Amino acid sequence: QVQLVESGGGLVQAGGSLKLSCAASGSFNYIDDFDWYRQAPGERRELVTTISSGVRSTDYAGSAKGRFTILRDNAKNTVDLLMNNLKPEDTAVYYCHARIANRVYWGQGTQVTVTS
Repeated sequence: QVQLVESGGGLVQAGGSLKLSCAASGSFNYIDDFDWYRQAPGERRELVTTISSGVRSTDYAGSAKGRFTILRDNAKNTVDLLMNNLKPEDTAVYYCHARIANRVYWGQGTQVTVTS
């Protein structure tokens, strides 16, 4: 079994920063793609950013470009999401997502609330 556990959410004022972390544990050799998704109330879950395993290529949703940074540590099986210049529209539950051996896994989510 594989578990993903997120941490680091919270309440922040607009313009502030937060760091989300996700740690993967369980039985696996390596993690293919590591991603962050988010879901705002009444909205569909959307991909925020992704990072590949080997060359660690990254991709960001337009709303995240220039403000968010995804980092992974393959030795620790962790992925971080650094969020700067947060806006009220970034308010959502943020989910860690991993693809391992053609199966996908989700974390439980962590709430990020940005006040104006």
